[in-house]
Amino acid sequence: MAKESIADKEFKPFISADKILPEFTLTSLFLGILLAVVFGAANAYLGLKVGMTISASIPAAVISMGIIRGILKKESILENNMVQTIGSAGESLAAGAIFTLPALYIWSKEWNLGAPSLLTITTIALCGGVLGVLFMVPLRKALIVKEHGVLPYPEGTACAEVLLAGEEGGDKAKACFTGLGIGAVYKFIADGLKLFPSEIETPIPGYNGAAIGADVLPALLGVGFIIGPTISAYMLAGAVIGWFGLIPLIANIGSMGDIIMYPASVPIKELGYWGIWNYYIRYVGAGAVAFGGVFSLIKSLPLIVQTFKDAMKDYSGGGENNGTNKRTERDMPMKFVLIGVLVVVLTMMMLPIIPVGFSGALLIAIFGFFFATVSSRIVGLVGSSSNPVSGMTIATLIITAIVFKATGNDGQTGMIATLTVGAVICIIAAMAGDTSQDLKTGFLVGATPQKQQYGELIGSVAAALAIGFVLTLLNKAWGFGSAELPAPQATLMRLVIEGVMGGSLPWSLVFTGMGIGVAIELLGLPVLPIAIGLYLPIHLSTPIMVGGVIRGILDKKFAKEGGEDNIADNKEAKNIKDKIDSGILYASGLIAGEGLIGILLAVFAVANLKVALGFDLGQIGALGFFALLTYTLMKHSLLKKN
Repeated sequence: MAKESIADKEFKPFISADKILPEFTLTSLFLGILLAVVFGAANAYLGLKVGMTISASIPAAVISMGIIRGILKKESILENNMVQTIGSAGESLAAGAIFTLPALYIWSKEWNLGAPSLLTITTIALCGGVLGVLFMVPLRKALIVKEHGVLPYPEGTACAEVLLAGEEGGDKAKACFTGLGIGAVYKFIADGLKLFPSEIETPIPGYNGAAIGADVLPALLGVGFIIGPTISAYMLAGAVIGWFGLIPLIANIGSMGDIIMYPASVPIKELGYWGIWNYYIRYVGAGAVAFGGVFSLIKSLPLIVQTFKDAMKDYSGGGENNGTNKRTERDMPMKFVLIGVLVVVLTMMMLPIIPVGFSGALLIAIFGFFFATVSSRIVGLVGSSSNPVSGMTIATLIITAIVFKATGNDGQTGMIATLTVGAVICIIAAMAGDTSQDLKTGFLVGATPQKQQYGELIGSVAAALAIGFVLTLLNKAWGFGSAELPAPQATLMRLVIEGVMGGSLPWSLVFTGMGIGVAIELLGLPVLPIAIGLYLPIHLSTPIMVGGVIRGILDKKFAKEGGEDNIADNKEAKNIKDKIDSGILYASGLIAGEGLIGILLAVFAVANLKVALGFDLGQIGALGFFALLTYTLMKHSLLKKN
């Protein structure tokens, strides 16, 4: 069968509706669940460390093709699509969970309460995951089918392209597995055997308070290559504002006398650059991130209103099959969707381990469907990386905190209830966005929507069961809010709730960050990546920039050859595109490898098992190993021979 361009407006799926291929099989279920857990755990570790996650759809599809086609010698594009559908659910649920739930662990330590139970975390994640999938079901026809040719769904379309190029799956899977192995070995040598420090830094001579550093780790290098040079530069720019601008400024003011500035309780001159970052710059960064998230939501309001109107028109019949017998048009039955939503909402109302009560469950039902609709539409237009999930969550937290405080549900109980509502909404928005991307992929390749929707539910259940163990383990090993796991988004959500409920925030610092955000917006630059760079230590942005530079060289060469529009006619353009794809898969492997070893080292830490060699090669050795790691990324991308 000749492959049609998947950009055609009058699109016919690659696998026609009357053709039956293996799809919802034991193989696809097993591989999908395995990858949901693996990428969910890896993304949880990555997100807690640097505040961002990676899409698992393409890596999951490539690994699936390598196993199903390469090892099992089976040929079924629909089976591979089911694997990536289930597998990517783990990444999305993990993102929603780690952006919010670690705040519960931080509070439990501050308030001398017991850490949240494994059952509580799992149940919250499960409710959010299931609702995110169910809310998306009746939107499929409105957003995926009727808007085909209007909403591009970048990640979903790219994943379909990878599946359609399945004959190359063996080589692509090799790049991903190689990256996973090298990332795992490197992480174990650095943070397990401690042969060299994974964090290096040096103060800048003659520049009081200024310092430069880097976490020389595979995940950060991989993130930089995936997000590219522009976003990497924005993040580094934010870090430069903090570490070369604000920290030296505060340090020099502090050197003029015994100046104590809230929230620190000691003079500024005694803090050092890390102390200044911890007590002041984090709040400035939090203000900038909050402004960026909420403002991106405000800018999307016209789109949000129109999308919600369209969804309401189609909601009554959008999830039904309308009597059709065509395999590619069958959705999950609407009765199943409505009953499922009702059961989950009633469960949240009645179960004490989900402390939201009647009003909280009602807010989740209303905001959940609203933001599921918004998320599904926005990722269709601009992709998952630009989806303002943090803005949706912050808006939910502010409204929920006001409602709870007005009804007398304040204090510690009210804060926990507010965060729980926000956590479920955050997971719903992340899952709805992922589900819509996966359904777009299935629409293009000719999958059965109903089976994909069941696959999403299975993936969300598997990931929810895993995320509780992962968060509990990481908290016991290092603690959230620590240097090892700063948990930036969750810390921000906690600050928002405390600010609304208790008014204990250093608001002058938060407003300073908002002012910086306004200035960035007036310059026409994206606020969020710059704000995240300001909020996090510069040590994270510098290695990300290294990966971004390598990707930038390839992107420049690709643009010079005509880019995507010239691939068919220009062999060199196609070769460069292959190098970029290979690099992305290798980088994804680096991230997954480090994430998995990070989980393993957390197990060692909890079990008090030490494997360190007792000596290290110092910062020079760390730079040497990172240079070798960078070379391996270049070899799989920039220097790759076609």
